Amino acid sequence: MNPILVLLCVIALGLLVGRVSFRGISLGTSAILFVALLAGHYGWSIPTGFGTLGLALFVYCVGISAGPTFFRGLASHGRAMAITGSVIVLTGVAVTWVCARLLDLPAELAGGLMAGAMTSTPALGAITQSSDNPAAVAVGFGVAYPIGIISVVLFVQIAIKLFATSDDDDKNGSASPADSDAETTPSNSIGRRVVRIANPVVSGKRPSEIAAFADSPCQMSRVQREGRWRPTPPDYQFQIGDDVMLVGGASEISRVSETLGELQDTADPVVDADRERRYVVVTSPEIYGHTLKELRLRSKYGVTIVRVQRHDVEFVPSSRTRIEFGDGLVAVGEPDALAKIAAAVGHRPRTVNETDLLSLVAGIVLGIFVGNLSLQIGEFSMSLGIAGGPLMVGLILGHFRRLGPIRGSYPPAAMLLMTEGGLALFLADAGLNAGANVVEVLMERGVLLCVAAAAIAIVPLLVGFAGSRYFGGRTLWQSLGATCGGMTSTPGLAVLTGATDSSQPATSYVAAYPVALVMITIAAPWLVDLIS
Repeated sequence: MNPILVLLCVIALGLLVGRVSFRGISLGTSAILFVALLAGHYGWSIPTGFGTLGLALFVYCVGISAGPTFFRGLASHGRAMAITGSVIVLTGVAVTWVCARLLDLPAELAGGLMAGAMTSTPALGAITQSSDNPAAVAVGFGVAYPIGIISVVLFVQIAIKLFATSDDDDKNGSASPADSDAETTPSNSIGRRVVRIANPVVSGKRPSEIAAFADSPCQMSRVQREGRWRPTPPDYQFQIGDDVMLVGGASEISRVSETLGELQDTADPVVDADRERRYVVVTSPEIYGHTLKELRLRSKYGVTIVRVQRHDVEFVPSSRTRIEFGDGLVAVGEPDALAKIAAAVGHRPRTVNETDLLSLVAGIVLGIFVGNLSLQIGEFSMSLGIAGGPLMVGLILGHFRRLGPIRGSYPPAAMLLMTEGGLALFLADAGLNAGANVVEVLMERGVLLCVAAAAIAIVPLLVGFAGSRYFGGRTLWQSLGATCGGMTSTPGLAVLTGATDSSQPATSYVAAYPVALVMITIAAPWLVDLIS
């Protein structure tokens, strides 16, 4: 068959297989690797170079995505979750080294097992490019990846059953990531409720003066005036008998309503969402890096931020939520106020939707150049390689957003296409090249590989969760969220958000995920060198 046609068929079939879901678990883009392994076993091949290009594009985009929160997360309130992510990665490295020594596993096979068990495709790319036997890396990843996914999902479910109590929801914010359109499309965990003000203590006070709103991921988006739901005015003060609309998780709305007055059993309120709600993207340095309390957007602009989207996770913010570059904000306000906030946060529709191809190519070229640089320490030589170089350049560009003429931001849709497209090319190439040896390796070491993969997945889960929960003093939902972030496991997070109204799993995941992602990508090839 035509090699290009083989490549496209493998990717297409892999994506179709990846969409198959069992109990909410699917392989996603990683299914391409399994299809490619089968195709490679039957002798199919593709032109060289596609995998390398795909890997460079993939890890560069990963760096761009993680950059805005990676460095700031290390120095902010999220550093505790970042530490949990780091501990999980280091534990995974240590367990992999032990398994390789005890079971006499080749270095490349052990590295692939670690990347798969910890569900990290960037680590797979980093090891593949620095390895003399990339086929073994792909085989190890293919064996361990399903085990890694299942281990995290089962661990989360078991931990919830064993440790969850009614006190956990009382101690945590209750909003969880769900639909970004929470104001108009309530889901099982996010919704809106009407509260009638009946507490004399809050009468005459502004929402920002009510302690119940301070740490709660719950926002008051509207107040009823003359039979119509209007966005909350900047000078609004609570008055007895007012009806106000709260957006958030069910338990958090219930808790805040106890301070304000009484929940009302009314029909779903009719709002003018088309003109009074806007999605904006943060690019202004005057906005990112500050909390909502510091920004005082309602008093300055007359808008309420009811949702924040970050790392593909959406949640209801509290007043202490720190806004980061690239965050997507759902703002509710009058049309003129929305126009002002759009300009203030730096959102310009045309700019946000433009992709600077010159910056993209220049950034990847710079990353490849950095990856080829070698640091000589005695007899030991170290380089970041084709995966580490673009990743580090992407992180730096993602953090500063621009270095000279090179931009470090791209539209969300373009980022998704480039990330998924690059990963698809790399996985197809890796699988097709490894397919010829997959049966032989599985026949020789199949059981041992499964045992090692299970150990590499389970031990870091236990260490990370125990460290966060019992030594770090974090709540159950914070600990589980950070553990899923440390394992870079989106299926695990999905189980969490489906089990609780708390926003803690999502926010903890967001804090731990980028640190773990970067650490395992850099540490993985060094581990292979250590085992060799």
